[in-house]
Amino acid sequence: MSAANAARATVRVTHRFSASAERVFDAWLDPQRAGKWLFATPTGQMVRVEIDPRVGGKFKFTDRREGEDVDHVGEYLEIDRPRRLVFTFAVPKYSEEFTRVAIDIIAAGTGCELTLVQTGVLPEWAKPSESGWGRIFGELEKFLG
Repeated sequence: MSAANAARATVRVTHRFSASAERVFDAWLDPQRAGKWLFATPTGQMVRVEIDPRVGGKFKFTDRREGEDVDHVGEYLEIDRPRRLVFTFAVPKYSEEFTRVAIDIIAAGTGCELTLVQTGVLPEWAKPSESGWGRIFGELEKFLG
């Protein structure tokens, strides 16, 4: 069976933030903020952040890891501040295939709860994607402090 015909997985990660829904949402679309936590790795260096925050706009994050650049790219499909953000997503170094990421944020007390659902994930990338998003949310929590 070819990769194109393989079954796809869905990754779902939920995280509760102490920050407001607006602060959490805005952190995804501001290049100055997003470059500090989104797709950044502990040993890498974020060398490029490009965000065109509109439906049809694209993003590109380049994390330099051990001298090698790893791009994270996609296109915004839906932007509904501060409730919902939907985009395509790929890391071309590892796969040319795009997945779909939907983020829903609901107010919860003085903070909010974010649920991310990534669809179209190759099965072998499901667990790494789930743990990666969990790590990213931890970085966002620290960034929002």
